[in-house]
Amino acid sequence: MASTSAAPAPALEKYVPKSILITGAAGFIASHVANRLVRDHPSYRVLALDKLDYCASLNNLAPALASPNFRFVRGDVASADLVLHLLLGERVDTVMHFAAQTHVDNSFGNSLEFTKNNVIATHVLLEACRRAGPGAVRRFVHVSTDEVYGETDSDAAVGNHEASQLLPTNPYSATKAAAEMLVMAYARSYGLPAITTRGNNVYGPQQFPEKLVPKFILLAMRGGPLPVHGDGSHARSYLYCDDVAEAFDVVLHRGQIGSVYNIGTTRERRVIDVARHICGMFGLDPAEAIRTVSDRPFNDHRYFIDDQKLKALGWSERTPWEVGIKKTADWYIKHGNDWWGDVSGALLPHPRMLTPQQSFDSASMTNFDFN
Repeated sequence: MASTSAAPAPALEKYVPKSILITGAAGFIASHVANRLVRDHPSYRVLALDKLDYCASLNNLAPALASPNFRFVRGDVASADLVLHLLLGERVDTVMHFAAQTHVDNSFGNSLEFTKNNVIATHVLLEACRRAGPGAVRRFVHVSTDEVYGETDSDAAVGNHEASQLLPTNPYSATKAAAEMLVMAYARSYGLPAITTRGNNVYGPQQFPEKLVPKFILLAMRGGPLPVHGDGSHARSYLYCDDVAEAFDVVLHRGQIGSVYNIGTTRERRVIDVARHICGMFGLDPAEAIRTVSDRPFNDHRYFIDDQKLKALGWSERTPWEVGIKKTADWYIKHGNDWWGDVSGALLPHPRMLTPQQSFDSASMTNFDFN
């Protein structure tokens, strides 16, 4: 008798890169991705580009730096000659574009810096890919954020999906949305084989402490106080860095050109609850250790996205919050006081790590070092 069961879905053809350029590679998420690719795919050539600004560290790339198939270049994505030189000289066939300014508080303090780093630099990179010639770049993975969707209704049971309207509400998310439009335009006008990701909040070891989780951990290590914006009711979805690195591995090898993929989780937590959890980890009384401070000029209350499209490629979240936050705290207890040097400015309630006086001097964009 013939079987009545449905035929298995055909396996997706796996994309196999040869030479990968990772921008912003010494930053938090990109370094985890770079280290994973070097470890799990030793036949790939991985080229890391980073200008090493305040939130990046070569320490993040220590595992990859030990590999003969890994090369680090210090330089700015906004340097057109440098980027084109690397694409041609290293025969890059794959670009993973992580480089960006990402902290919302900083974007309120110096939004023009975000336009330079997130929009103009992306345009320079895209143009370099075009100038490299047809077929030179076979895959361009552009890293965006869930914040481009804007605020999700508090009672929404279904998250924003990849075709949802983009409604950014702050300077940071506006520049990320603008960068996405440039990627889309180059895909349509010049046939750039682009894939875009939009992710939830990521936490874990090696994250610069301007972000909420490492900031609260470092402050709790010092006995507090932990500054909570507004009433702390803002909900965020947190993914552990290893799970996100795996997601990029899946998108790189299984993602479909022209697609957008949300990298998300349905496990939401209010900021006040994150603060209370971390207080408990360090034996602090939340009533005494948590201090409410003024809110941002506009603070989205919720980002909620649908990740079913990525799950269909075989990815799923693996690390429970309780496991991930303990691994993260253990790392900061061991390394957090000396990884970047003085981080006191990042631990302020409203850090401004990018002031107008610290803006990147365009004349220095061609001053790069090779390692």
